[in-house]
Amino acid sequence: MFDEIMEKFEGSPSQQAVIRLLLERGFSVNDDGRVVSGGIEIPNTGIAREIGVDRRVVDSTTDVILADPELRRIFQNISQVPSLMDLAPVLDLTVLTITPDDADQKGIVAGVTGTLAEHGISIRQTISEDPEFTDEPQLYLITDQELSGEVFTAIRELEFVRKMEIQ
Repeated sequence: MFDEIMEKFEGSPSQQAVIRLLLERGFSVNDDGRVVSGGIEIPNTGIAREIGVDRRVVDSTTDVILADPELRRIFQNISQVPSLMDLAPVLDLTVLTITPDDADQKGIVAGVTGTLAEHGISIRQTISEDPEFTDEPQLYLITDQELSGEVFTAIRELEFVRKMEIQ
């Protein structure tokens, strides 16, 4: 799906940058062509400054989104999910990041969460990046416990784990 969306903007790398930011941040486009998070409007100048493009690029991108029924449906229904990852150091939480060999493989989330459960580790939050929208999707698990070497090894031995990182 990500590739299909980006193809619609293949002639404009600047518009692709706008699309990527909207998807990464979970920003919507309302009926007036304004970028919003919930009911809060995000100024186009702020978006443009963030990705290094002119404000008019943001305007033209939202115009294309509203003119295309498929894009309109996607960008009027996308939403942001609050993440504990950035708060983890402040709240003394552990973030486990898993990079799978093949993100389309079935059972990745079940395998990791099951292994944590077997070791008595409760999960505060799980965030799974969609392989359709991310080049190298990752699975993030936030726990309120440190992971022992035994838990780390058990997860590392799961067949689909290419890389692991703990914060």
